[in-house]
Amino acid sequence: MFGLGGQELLLILLIILLLFGAKKLPELAKGLGKGMKEFKKAQTEIEDEFSKAMNDTPEEKKSDKSTTDSSNKS
Repeated sequence: MFGLGGQELLLILLIILLLFGAKKLPELAKGLGKGMKEFKKAQTEIEDEFSKAMNDTPEEKKSDKSTTDSSNKS
């Protein structure tokens, strides 16, 4: 995980505890969890839209060309 060992992570957590205090840590963790959840939700939505666009594109382009060609001839 980013090349950090156990001692480095413990030192970082201790500094965070000193900076924010024990009462603020649960609030910070809750906010971080919500942020990660929203990020993952947005990521899956983008992936779904991308895969949907990739699956639908060839068929729609063929049908769009045929309707465009017939409307231009009229």
